[in-house]
Amino acid sequence: MSQPTPHPAHLRGVNLGGWLLLEKWMTPSLFEGLQATDETTWCAELGAAAPARLRAHWERFITRDDFAWLAGVGVNAVRIPVGHWIFGPPYPYHEKYGANRTPFVTGGIEVLDRAMDWAREFGLCVVIDYHAAPGCQNGFDNGGIMGVVEWHTKPEYLEHSVQVLGRLAERYAGHSALYGIEFLNEPRWDIPTDLLKGFYLRAYAAVRAHCPAERVAVVFHDGFRTHREYLGFMQPPQHENVLFDIHRYQCFSREDLDMDIHGHLHKAGVLWGQEASEIMAELKLPTVVGEWSLGLNLEVVSLWAEGPYDHALTGMGEFERGLSYRAYAAAQLLTYERYKGWFFWSYRTETTPEWCFRECVERDWLPSKF
Repeated sequence: MSQPTPHPAHLRGVNLGGWLLLEKWMTPSLFEGLQATDETTWCAELGAAAPARLRAHWERFITRDDFAWLAGVGVNAVRIPVGHWIFGPPYPYHEKYGANRTPFVTGGIEVLDRAMDWAREFGLCVVIDYHAAPGCQNGFDNGGIMGVVEWHTKPEYLEHSVQVLGRLAERYAGHSALYGIEFLNEPRWDIPTDLLKGFYLRAYAAVRAHCPAERVAVVFHDGFRTHREYLGFMQPPQHENVLFDIHRYQCFSREDLDMDIHGHLHKAGVLWGQEASEIMAELKLPTVVGEWSLGLNLEVVSLWAEGPYDHALTGMGEFERGLSYRAYAAAQLLTYERYKGWFFWSYRTETTPEWCFRECVERDWLPSKF
């Protein structure tokens, strides 16, 4: 067991998305020639060919050198998304698996072990993020099965999720790089709040059975609803070291897509700044912005959205576009710095520089030092 090391008071982090949980828009090369839209259908479609292809991706997409680079620019935390199959079978069956009842590639947990050790080596702390639940909690590709939202409808899906969180807590309880465990990424807005709260309370007990509050934080997502639905929820002294997670993007609604760059800057710097004041005053829980980006173009994120959508930057020259990205980054960072911390989505993508932290830094859209 490693000795505890002091965790940073303020998190400046990056998500390691698209690594242990595939998203088609992030790594389109892996999906070329396939009908698959997510990791579930990718594994089901490839069958016996899936393990070699996915393990090669795990080896090259994020490496020890990437952890060293992140530490070198001053990043102090990473958020690592994982699926409910991280430990391998058994896991609940879903009809999208097809004939193979256990389609997912095994070995992801050893990759996570290695990532935890790299984080410790370079002084980064880790939030392990339960990103895809059985039956899918949001219908997004990042929830494991696109177009399906059944996680909340079956007791075995909820039970498996609690078990996975408990196993993650048990495995890494003594690891000095572990900062926190997030109960569930982006449960959909129409899942009943009371059901969600009940799951979060079960998840809290499962994690706290292994990870004491003085060592490890727990994180719950807002489920795309106002913080006011959680007033009085998971408060001390009964619940300790609880973080509230919000995700902030400006490319998914018609209203945002139709805004010019000045509207985006006002929303990020002024309106979201006002929201930060309200959340901190009313919720009384430390809050993190678990995901944000410089993305303003819906078309490049989904790969199946009808375009063109890049309204704010359409027609700009390279100089003006660079100015816009730098201004949008600064406006967001000035707001998010007021919170407990933030995590950019994501460290690496293949074709979308505004979502790729490393490329944003190298293009001077984001600061070169944090």
